Amino acid sequence: MADHSYPELTDPRTAIVTGSDSGIGRATAIALARAGMDVGITWHSDEEGAEETARLVREAGLRAVVAQLDTTDAPACGDVVDRMADELGGCDVFVNNAGLNGGTPFFETDWETWRKTVCADLDGAFVCIQRMARRMVDAGRGGRIIGVTSVHEHQPRVGSAAYDAAKHGLGGLLKTLALELGEYGITANAVAPGEISTPMNDAEDEDPREVHRPGVPLGRPGDAREIAAVIAFLASPAASYVTGASWAVDGGMLQMGPQAGSHLTSDDWRRL
Repeated sequence: MADHSYPELTDPRTAIVTGSDSGIGRATAIALARAGMDVGITWHSDEEGAEETARLVREAGLRAVVAQLDTTDAPACGDVVDRMADELGGCDVFVNNAGLNGGTPFFETDWETWRKTVCADLDGAFVCIQRMARRMVDAGRGGRIIGVTSVHEHQPRVGSAAYDAAKHGLGGLLKTLALELGEYGITANAVAPGEISTPMNDAEDEDPREVHRPGVPLGRPGDAREIAAVIAFLASPAASYVTGASWAVDGGMLQMGPQAGSHLTSDDWRRL
């Protein structure tokens, strides 16, 4: 009788979180450390921020490895995560969080802007994910691949042609990996944040619960730790049967369809 049993990650010990010098990446690195994982931390321009993340990981009693990573430098960016995995002794969980935000209207998007955005948010992600997936297969322990996309993986935003295209692409890549990597016990999922109070949104020191957002059903932006909590679940043994999913963590914004958005200034939509 054929053996159809596949490996399953039951004890994740090592993780790499790209773009973990602040915001969602930092909160995720800390959450995974508290779950018992040594963590690889990457930074693009804020080395001091990455070292602070490393300090917080070590404060939790786990090892931290820090490296500079530029996802627009593909395929060389794959060498960086490979070296980090060597230093950590493996990579059970890979969280692709690094990327560029924002954009310009379609007709104002020049080729250089298009390529930089797509390279940072999709090409570099592909290279790094492929490298770590190969390691997970070779280790034979299973694994977790988690990509931080955006609500704009699901619904586009005016003025963000390149960003929307890249995030749609990353979401599609992860769904394909769920099909191709399942036999190796590797799950692949996306987490799609809405508006989160992070440096990317110029709101690092802002308490999201003190900010009124009429265009979000829960009435406020999210906290980076609320994203990290979902990522930590997907990285855990408890999520062993979850793959190919995209988890919107957006305060319900996607459910509002075309009327949603941070541009709304009134709660009138809540009443007929």
